[in-house]
Amino acid sequence: MSHNMNIRDYKTQFLEYLEVEKQRSPKTIENYDRYLEKFLVWAKISDPKDINDDLIRNFRLYLNRFVSEKGQNIKKITQNYYIIAIRCFLKYLAKRDVKTLQAEKVEIGKTPEREVDFLENTEVERILDSAGGVSFKSLRDRAIMELLFSAGLRVSELTSINRDKLNLKSGELSVRGKGNKIRVVFISDTASASLREYLKKREDIDPALFVRDVKGLAKFKKKNKNVETPRRGVSTKDDDDLRLTPRSIQRIVKYYALKAGIVKDVHPHTLRHSFATDLLMNGADIRSVQAMLGHASINTTQIYTHVTNPHLKEVHQAFHARRRKKD
Repeated sequence: MSHNMNIRDYKTQFLEYLEVEKQRSPKTIENYDRYLEKFLVWAKISDPKDINDDLIRNFRLYLNRFVSEKGQNIKKITQNYYIIAIRCFLKYLAKRDVKTLQAEKVEIGKTPEREVDFLENTEVERILDSAGGVSFKSLRDRAIMELLFSAGLRVSELTSINRDKLNLKSGELSVRGKGNKIRVVFISDTASASLREYLKKREDIDPALFVRDVKGLAKFKKKNKNVETPRRGVSTKDDDDLRLTPRSIQRIVKYYALKAGIVKDVHPHTLRHSFATDLLMNGADIRSVQAMLGHASINTTQIYTHVTNPHLKEVHQAFHARRRKKD
């Protein structure tokens, strides 16, 4: 093995290692590529041995002081992602016996605790009700939001579901989550009912569970011959591919949240947060919630306890304090 390779060659091999040996998702590899590329462009180095303490410290300062053309800074959590990517790259180089800085010398900075945006149950109901109606689009959109809230799915998990994997009788569904891990999620009775109504409207043979409204688009084209077809909810791939994209799902959720008069900035992930918060507030233990969300680490699930802690205080005051007064 030649150690005279350029650092970019090592970077390419590192990304291939993540793909093949670590089986990381394409999105993760794309992010690592972007973070490392920005570091290498800034550092202007060609040899791994040129990575040292000073270089990392100066890169950290650069990230912390960076201001975009729009006047925006890089969030602390994103700054950490850059450092995590560099550390992983250094560990890989060490594995290959390439002379460079030890990964252990690169510390990950502290990040402020993540704030969780979630919806109250009444707000979830308002959003779901705003997708009332019997058209293909209304039934599909309601089923999308019911399933997001019922199963606490990530948007990428939702869009990758195929019809043949859906078992409404058992109320269970296997989804492929982060790191290619498969987990079982559960479908509530209301979500099952919505999915049944939606599937009755399906006339196509596309394997995807959620597809675009082909008839609606055709009608729009007929009515508006001179207007370009809207790309809303349309896959940018080829026209035969009916599967909705994650971007389409984001637009759908945002549309109904606005329609329902919700002032919060609502995303598909907000429904996932609401699912987890609802479970914890109703007495579910954190390990069960971790399993249902498909979190690899319990630390990720811990973010929800900050939301539920004030609720636990109310429970304590309502029950425990009341008992003490009687004594």
